[in-house]
This record gives sequence, C-alpha cells and structure tokens, in this order.
Amino acid sequence: MGLSGPRRFAITGAPGAGKSTLIEALTARGWNVVTESARAILQRPGGMELRENDPHGFALAMLEADRAIFEEAMPGQTLIFDRGFADIIAFLRIEKVPVSDVFEKACQHLRFDAPVFRAPAWKGIYRQDDQRIQTWDEAVESDRQCTKAWREFGYELLDLPLASVEERVAFVERHLGPDHWPKT
Repeated sequence: MGLSGPRRFAITGAPGAGKSTLIEALTARGWNVVTESARAILQRPGGMELRENDPHGFALAMLEADRAIFEEAMPGQTLIFDRGFADIIAFLRIEKVPVSDVFEKACQHLRFDAPVFRAPAWKGIYRQDDQRIQTWDEAVESDRQCTKAWREFGYELLDLPLASVEERVAFVERHLGPDHWPKT
C-alpha cells in the first residue's frame, strides 16, 4: 500500500548543534532533504546585508524559499527540512521584529509531520563560522526560542541524542519508520 500525500519532517534546534551534518549524512543515505534556506540566502551576494539591515525581508526570503519546496512536494514523497516555518518566527522574535500574519498563517496551515526532531544546544561541537555568527549564549537562546515557537503551533519535539552523526541518523530512521525510508 503506497503513501498518499507527501510527508514532510523538520529538524530544528540550536545553531551549531549538528543539524547540517545530520542533513548531509541523511542525504548520503538517499533521503530527500531540504537544506537550510537561511544559510543559502546568507551565502548569496548581499545575503548577510539583508539579514543585518532588513530582518523582516530576510525572514520573507526564507519563508518563500521553504514554502515553494513544501508546496511542490509530490504524493508519496518524504522530505526532511533543515528547519521549518516556526524557526522563522523564532528568528523574528530574537531580532525583535514583529511577527506578521504571513508567518503565523504559514505555521498554522503548512504543517510538518510528526516527529519534529530537535538538535539541542551542544557546546562540545559548537563553532562559529561566516554564516553562524551567534555566540554560544545566543545559540542557546535561539534554541529556546525555536523550541517555544514550535510548541506554540502544537508540535511535540523529539530531542536528538548528543551522539555521533551515525547514531543520530539511526535515531531519525528509527523514528520515521521503514515506510518512509528512501527507496534504494
């Protein structure tokens, strides 16, 4: 019996908590993944300036990029997103920018499937880079705000173990179940 609609899962959590590494490992195992839109925007010419000078515009760019992929998912397809719409709301709150209805409506109507995986702040692996500009304390606050936003929209979060990427991949696959595994 085939899956009817698309399945969309998300990985949220602290910056520098291993989400991108997990996404890369899931990609290598054949999963359909959606990389973090914020990082892609930041790597474009003018991306850092957009984030710094127009956080609302930056948030809209993230929303548009993620919504397009979310809505284009094919029946029976399973996608794993590196972050989701609630993360955009958390970003706006951290930046002290009002959250407009467009973001709230996306969270209410474009629903991810359970579970939503959370990568908790993990000081042992946290590193800043050209796009990850938060201090450790800011990363912890970001995690707190992300967790709060997801829960406000009715999601239960499942914490990833503070473990090797291989153990995290196994954890995700166990919780998604074999019906969603990539066809090899």
